[in-house]
Amino acid sequence: MTSPDDFDWARHEAELTGGPPPVDTPEALAPQRWSAAGLRAAKRRPIIPAWARSRTELKIQARWVVAYYTHVWAYHLTRSPKYAAKLVVRAPRGAVRLVAGTARWVADAEGAPVRAAAVRRENAEEYLKLSRQRDARVRLRTALLVAFVVGGTATAGLLVVAGTEAAWYAVLVAVVAVLGVAGTPADRPLVDTAVSTTRAPNLTSDVVLSALGAIGVAGINQAISRRGLQDAIRFAEPISRDGPGWRAVVDLPPGVTVDQVVEKRKELASALSRPLGCVWPEGNVEVHPGRLVLWVGDEDLSKAEQPAWPLLKDGTASLFRPVPFGTDQRGQPVGVTLMFASMVIGSIPRMGKTVAARLLLLAAALDVLAEIHAYDLKGMGDLAPVEPVCHRYRAGSDDDDVAYGLADMRELSAELARRARVLRELPRELCPESKITPELAARTAYRLHPILIVVDEPQRWFEHSEYGEELREIAEDLVRRGPAAGIIAVFATQRPDAKSLPTGISGNAVLRFCLKVMGQMENDMVLGTSAYRNGLRATMFSRRDLGIGYLAGEGDEPQITRTYNVDGPAAEVVVRRARALRENAGRITGHALGEEFAPAAVASVSVLDDIAAVVLSGETKVWCETVAARLAQLRPDAYAGWDSEQVTVALKPYRVKVRQVWGTDRSTGLGANRRGFERAQLLAAIAERNRRRDAG
Repeated sequence: MTSPDDFDWARHEAELTGGPPPVDTPEALAPQRWSAAGLRAAKRRPIIPAWARSRTELKIQARWVVAYYTHVWAYHLTRSPKYAAKLVVRAPRGAVRLVAGTARWVADAEGAPVRAAAVRRENAEEYLKLSRQRDARVRLRTALLVAFVVGGTATAGLLVVAGTEAAWYAVLVAVVAVLGVAGTPADRPLVDTAVSTTRAPNLTSDVVLSALGAIGVAGINQAISRRGLQDAIRFAEPISRDGPGWRAVVDLPPGVTVDQVVEKRKELASALSRPLGCVWPEGNVEVHPGRLVLWVGDEDLSKAEQPAWPLLKDGTASLFRPVPFGTDQRGQPVGVTLMFASMVIGSIPRMGKTVAARLLLLAAALDVLAEIHAYDLKGMGDLAPVEPVCHRYRAGSDDDDVAYGLADMRELSAELARRARVLRELPRELCPESKITPELAARTAYRLHPILIVVDEPQRWFEHSEYGEELREIAEDLVRRGPAAGIIAVFATQRPDAKSLPTGISGNAVLRFCLKVMGQMENDMVLGTSAYRNGLRATMFSRRDLGIGYLAGEGDEPQITRTYNVDGPAAEVVVRRARALRENAGRITGHALGEEFAPAAVASVSVLDDIAAVVLSGETKVWCETVAARLAQLRPDAYAGWDSEQVTVALKPYRVKVRQVWGTDRSTGLGANRRGFERAQLLAAIAERNRRRDAG
């Protein structure tokens, strides 16, 4: 006996109704654009188009129109004698053409073939009808010609009798011009071409569909063969002008992702008959992985005229607000907000990485509150223009240069701890969110001004045999915790790998700028995990795309950005202006002030040995805060301001574990659990370091 629970009700209903039960509701079958859910999720297009709301684009277009028509006018003006000579030479031919044409018109020569055809058919009635019609036309046209000749003769006579010499010449010039134009051959135009154009046709749906079908993506080809070109690929929005180019939003066939199209960028440019620098396919993964946003420019981005850096000649900057960094494909300005963010810049050599880093330094130089630390570890002097405004500056990667950087990084680590204490202790009414504000940064008493450190080629630090581990640990700590305290770290490298950009840096940097790289690993090291799979591929840039890369972290979506080009001499001019601003504000410090910074003694000090020196032989376990206090007494110049966090960071490269340990508070005499370490691990770390040093 089958129970009601085991009975197949669906099959029973199918047998009664003659088919399976429906599984799709009417709402699901209805077109989504008419459903409430579809309307709620629909993207509303702007009432006023972007080009009408952009002052920058309006200025660019106005400048282009003025420059274009000025060129055309000047071009033809300089060739006006040539055009006049052509008209004079061609006037006799024009006169013959005019007389012959008039005679044919008066004689109704255009009707002769029709009358001849009637004669060949021997159709007398039709011929007589056509002849009468011709006679009437000839009489009318003859009368009109006679009237025109009489009127023209009278006008000429009147001009001869009553006209001035200037009027005679004007009429003569007009007659010669008319006859010259009439005598111009069809294959030899009178006016030369002022501009040579190779502009491709407008972007239309047929052009996009045929191009996508020609690039060799298997999923697209299969969908086209099954459903046809028009049904396989659909447009989510109308194709429209977007800045100096066209924008098409396409939903690729099911199973096809944007990264498959991005991989075929060269083939797509060929199919569209455009230069590679004009074609920029991107994805919109917020909608779905198959939503392709294709922007096709009128001009190769690498060759298009780049606007000047907005701060090149005047103006100031604030790191609390976006600073001008570059433009997107459409020519729209792109800014970068450095405050409360760290940044990594990566590319292969000679693609504009150092220029991008220097641009950030120039912007910081124009913010009088910003303290600048610049390190050119490549040693080529690319950052030398900003040296006059730097609190700390070094070019090169020799041992003394690395020691200088280590000493500075230790200072910054101590400064990070000091700022954390200050922010904790500030009154809530002054700092309600425990966050530095522009007003708070301007108060010199708290010393919470922005600090920007830019390191070009940081692998020269991290690969150092003696100081590399400590530099890496401090750098990772600055990237993690520094932004909240107003310390901004920027690392730029031409080797975006795990050694040059440790995961503690690449994984915690908010801002990322990736110019051309060679592979997926380097791409994801800079732009973040799965960036390559999501269609963000800096591998698609060519060697000609100097200064062009993906900028991630500033907006909701990564965007292609072309950095402003400020060369060395122009950078020096900007820095002279920035130096004057800082002198007026009394903000020249450190290296820029000529202050001596002797890092050799500080850097040569072994933190590990100093910690061992202040840990007593009878102490099996010791608190980090106790060690920090003792270090400050041992070497005030090196360890002033250190707390337990600095001790933890200093021990981490040597694998000394810091955890909760039991100890006695000497001020109260009571036992407590606090962060500390075991002396045995410290001694083992020293022994291991000595062994490696001896082996080296």
